Amino acid sequence: MLVLSRKKNESIVIDERIVITVIEIRGDKVRLGIEAPRDVAIHRHEIYESLKRMHQDGELQAAPDVPVPDRTVNEAAPQE
Repeated sequence: MLVLSRKKNESIVIDERIVITVIEIRGDKVRLGIEAPRDVAIHRHEIYESLKRMHQDGELQAAPDVPVPDRTVNEAAPQE
């Protein structure tokens, strides 16, 4: 795991496509702003895990243009 320190209004760039900016720091909470292409699924970890379980249990059917949580960005469902 790469660990970085950032201050308010500072950013990191991932793969030239994703920019994560520290918007606010209040106590032990950090608000992040994320700029990414529409084909990149972004979820809080607990939501991602829930969606992944629902998909594995057959409770969730993804739309053709929505990446399923157990796929990587490069394996995301093609958009039509």
